[in-house]
Amino acid sequence: MISIRQLQKSFQAQQGQVNALKGIDLEVSEGEFCVLLGPSGCGKTTTLRCVAGLERPDGGEIEISGRLVNSPRSRTFVPAEKRQIGMVFQSYAIWPHMNVFQNVAFPLTQGQKRVSKSSVAERVRAALKRVQLDGLEDRPATDLSGGQQQRVAMARAIVTDSRVLLMDEPLSNLDARLREQMRVELRKITKSIGVTTLYVTHDQAEALSLGDKVCVMNHGEILQIARPNEVYARPVNLFVAQFVGEMNFVKAEVIDSGEVGCSLGKLPISIPNGVSKGANITLAIRPEHVKVLPMTSDSANHVRGKITSKNYLGDSALLEVEVNGTRHGVIHG
Repeated sequence: MISIRQLQKSFQAQQGQVNALKGIDLEVSEGEFCVLLGPSGCGKTTTLRCVAGLERPDGGEIEISGRLVNSPRSRTFVPAEKRQIGMVFQSYAIWPHMNVFQNVAFPLTQGQKRVSKSSVAERVRAALKRVQLDGLEDRPATDLSGGQQQRVAMARAIVTDSRVLLMDEPLSNLDARLREQMRVELRKITKSIGVTTLYVTHDQAEALSLGDKVCVMNHGEILQIARPNEVYARPVNLFVAQFVGEMNFVKAEVIDSGEVGCSLGKLPISIPNGVSKGANITLAIRPEHVKVLPMTSDSANHVRGKITSKNYLGDSALLEVEVNGTRHGVIHG
């Protein structure tokens, strides 16, 4: 549905040329929810804007639904309004002088996808029902909450029956509780209409809960593309491990094929193929994979430490444990 091949984009800044995208490749299947995840400046929004037609790439190709929409080599560039996409911006872009119905109806009455007057009302009401705003057609846009405005923007994006939906951090302006609620609603809405979604965020919780596929980016490159559970459980490098979830990093040395030595002592660990004896490695340990036991417990895989701090999280607590002068995070249920 969305095919990106060797996409390149650079910008001229005061400090010189900035290579925002360094030849990235990405395939998003029909009906798939793909999340671009990474820190500020990694290239995720630039990628989205290139797909939307709001930026012209310097190199590479973009196809949407099998149609070539970007190719500097063949001098192909399809304008944004002709790409059959819907887009939800971070700021929502709701017109304050219009009511809910007028905001959602705008692309049907003024855009490239105009429809007959007789079908406008029906399509607007159907879109509002999908985002659970039915009955608010006459409500002024300025009387809506942040979550309701976000839903209006969603309804406006899907009212044209676009097959591709692009979203640029649409939940970042909401408070924490509403943001969690809207994650669930977004997932339901996109799946119910079967739309192919490309979603940009720097929030790892959003990425893991929303995406069928997560694409981790940094410095204009894609570091890992995988399902959320695989990105979390098997990060390909230190950056991904550090960016996605909490992680303890411990420098270690391989003693033999089944043991390493580190600040925690000697630990029995399965060593990956290709890592030889004496090699310096980094252990990456999730806080929830460590158990806190009483000193009297007899466990074959234990080290002694001292709890130095406790951060209460409700259903669990994040402990900081000092072992041989080094502090590590532990999730204690």
